[in-house]
Amino acid sequence: MSTRIRFALIIVSVLACAAARAGGALGAHLRISRATLEAHRQAMVVRFARRMLGVPYVYGGTSPRTGFDCSGLTRFVYAHFDIFLPHYSGAQFDLGRRVSRAGLRPGDLVFFDGLGHVGLYIGNGRFIHAPHTGTRVSIDPLAGWYSSRFDGARRLI
Repeated sequence: MSTRIRFALIIVSVLACAAARAGGALGAHLRISRATLEAHRQAMVVRFARRMLGVPYVYGGTSPRTGFDCSGLTRFVYAHFDIFLPHYSGAQFDLGRRVSRAGLRPGDLVFFDGLGHVGLYIGNGRFIHAPHTGTRVSIDPLAGWYSSRFDGARRLI
């Protein structure tokens, strides 16, 4: 075998090995972990919920056209992602996985006042909710009155 052919075979072998290693490394980056997928879905839930800001509170309300009550808001938001909730905060509390206050992630349901009120955690110690008659869907901190009436949280995603 000539020196040129040997040299060409060595170069081709080295390039093939380098390409295989690079392909494996690139392939590893293309794999998406379950945690990453969950975080992405949770972020989508929060983005969709934010679109409801300013919708009037209406007792028993279940849509942005007619208004929302607290559980109607969370029900509507999650239904958009094919997760169907009952229209009662106490029944929503029975769903999903329990989450500690320290473990809250965006998209978690947060419950207050003897399970009489529910909102959706959006991160940074804040949540979105339909507060009460005479108000609109808004964002509030998990502090003050809400902190003292916090009953727990549930993760649905």
